[in-house]
Amino acid sequence: MKKILPALLLICGSVANAQAQLLPGFEVGVKGGLNFSKLKSDGKYFNSDTKAGYQAGLYGRVGVLGFHIQPEVYLTGKNTKVTNPDGQSTDVKFTTVDVPVLLGKRFGLGPIGARIQTGPIFSFKVDDKQDKVIDQLNPNNYKKSGTAWAFGVGADISSLRVDVRYEMGLNKVNNESQANPKINMWSIGLGYRLFSIL
Repeated sequence: MKKILPALLLICGSVANAQAQLLPGFEVGVKGGLNFSKLKSDGKYFNSDTKAGYQAGLYGRVGVLGFHIQPEVYLTGKNTKVTNPDGQSTDVKFTTVDVPVLLGKRFGLGPIGARIQTGPIFSFKVDDKQDKVIDQLNPNNYKKSGTAWAFGVGADISSLRVDVRYEMGLNKVNNESQANPKINMWSIGLGYRLFSIL
């Protein structure tokens, strides 16, 4: 009997958790974080140093059938330093509005859980700044929008949301450059759930 009772409690808890994950849910929150950007080029056109930037905005999450879709919108500052083979260096800064649409899966019980997520990120340039023009990166030829693909993990602790992501640029940021520069970025985010509907 002593062995059967804990087993029954474990089974009942697992069934309740599975049923809870199958029910639809909705939440909205705020988020902010740091990112670390780098421009990647084809070949030896230039080297890029990783520099820190920021993120700040809102997120939503809609869950059903054990999965969730998490759309977000936030302002992002992306910074890097580029050095070409001639030794010329320039600081490059992008300010974008980023709109990720992520598909995820949550694992856990009650207010504590872990997540995996992936999906596209659509970026719309608000501003770009460059200390000086180098042949490999001409700011006059920067694109106004771009797309990346994100892979991430996260944790939910009561109303707190923690995310670590890698964003891989899918298209080049400059129309004319043979270097085919793309932005790759790591980010660490902290969010807070404002409200939810189960």
